[in-house]
Amino acid sequence: MSVVANRRSVMSCFSSPIDPECHRTRIVLAEKDITVEIHDVDMDNLPEDLIDLNPYATVPTMVDRDLVLYNARVLIEYLDERFPHPPLMPVDPVSRAKSRLALFRIESDWFSLLGNIEYGTEKKKEQATKALTESLVNSSEVFAAMPYFLSNEFSLLDCSIAPILWRLPYYDIELPKSAKPITEYMKRVFSRTSFQASLSEQERDMVA
Repeated sequence: MSVVANRRSVMSCFSSPIDPECHRTRIVLAEKDITVEIHDVDMDNLPEDLIDLNPYATVPTMVDRDLVLYNARVLIEYLDERFPHPPLMPVDPVSRAKSRLALFRIESDWFSLLGNIEYGTEKKKEQATKALTESLVNSSEVFAAMPYFLSNEFSLLDCSIAPILWRLPYYDIELPKSAKPITEYMKRVFSRTSFQASLSEQERDMVA
């Protein structure tokens, strides 16, 4: 039975096992221990169900009963509201707005570079790698301020940053000693049971 025909009964997620946007969604799913069927997608051979569900044929795409969602940010905020425990966003409007602004900056400043790092020309890859490295290093004080990113509690910000930091060896990025707060943060986040559960086999191989 296709996912489209069966979407009323089981939450399903179309996910690439190597894509960082999909990874951030899988971290949220694992953190909240949500029962979900993960359908690994080969982006060079898209399943018909995905094409039928999402006009952009992008991943991650999630089906929850009759609701179809795509775009990682939309998905992770929906999951946090749909499954409120443990909460991954602040409760009060001002703090939530600040968190959303931080998510926007993470996407604009860091996620936006990943396409060129992975698929750009040699020159664009070099420029994007340098920009990401410098931006991370310049953020060391932010990572040092609290146990998690801008918070004492693990949040959607950490779910979004962790996939990038996990891929640093894969991107041939080595942080300098001055970025020790970031490496300590990485150890803290990567050791979480939910993070380990979120990893695909291909993602585990990225740091092998």
